[in-house]
Amino acid sequence: MADLSLIKKLREITGCGISDCNKALAENGDDFEKSVDWLRKKGLASAAKKTGRVTSEGAVAVFIAGNKAAVVEVNSETDFVARNQKFQDFVTQVAQESIAYGDDIAKLQAAKDEEVKTQIGVIGENINIRRLASLTVASGLIVSYIHNAIAQNMGKIAVLVALESAAAKEKLEELGRQIAMHIAAAKPEALSVAAVDPTKLFRETEVLKDQARASGKPESIIDKMIEGRIRKYYEEVVLLEQLFVMDDKIKIKDLLANFSKENGETKISGFKLFILGEGVEKKENDFAAEVASMTR
Repeated sequence: MADLSLIKKLREITGCGISDCNKALAENGDDFEKSVDWLRKKGLASAAKKTGRVTSEGAVAVFIAGNKAAVVEVNSETDFVARNQKFQDFVTQVAQESIAYGDDIAKLQAAKDEEVKTQIGVIGENINIRRLASLTVASGLIVSYIHNAIAQNMGKIAVLVALESAAAKEKLEELGRQIAMHIAAAKPEALSVAAVDPTKLFRETEVLKDQARASGKPESIIDKMIEGRIRKYYEEVVLLEQLFVMDDKIKIKDLLANFSKENGETKISGFKLFILGEGVEKKENDFAAEVASMTR
């Protein structure tokens, strides 16, 4: 039997049964990523984008100053603290000051280290400035969107969109907000096809090839099948290739093209998407053991 924690994690991500997860891990020497691919190749796991995201507490926040903007994530131990005014004031302050640090999270953490310690003492919970990202525009506008807001410019999901354009500010605000809301819903991984992580693309291609070959079709047909499936993959993970959530008859790149015809050339130069707790593993307590320890 493989490690139970790995089996549990693999089951959560793929939706496969315990025996299949155990076999996948055994076949792949407990390599988690290879086991995910093995299950997909066998047709046992169909969700390419399931990532098993675990949510921690705290808040993500944005701050825009002229042609610069930043988004930060500050974690707390409980949602109760995340809704505390002192914590929210601190997060707002961190977001505002983070503009000066670009993408350098280490420098921001070092600069705020003493304040973080003070906040921990005042609030009574561990606090961590976890992530930082920034955007700039040469000529245009940066627009933000907060989903599940708990305070101004702060919530569970934060999006920044940088639009390079000479169009009127109010027009860009409207377009930017629509695209930012789309990003919050569709969760793209890359701006363009060229920006897709080559490692992820290679991995996806290999999985699709094995799936297609399992169908028994000739290589000439398989090549066309792969081409179509990679195109579908791009539509899932690339912002410009995604169907617009507010009008699924057009893609985001078409939305930009239509806007450009009426308002002058407009392009997205970048975007940032922060989902609170993304990739953070929470400590899971065994309920029975916890009850037993309390009654000793």
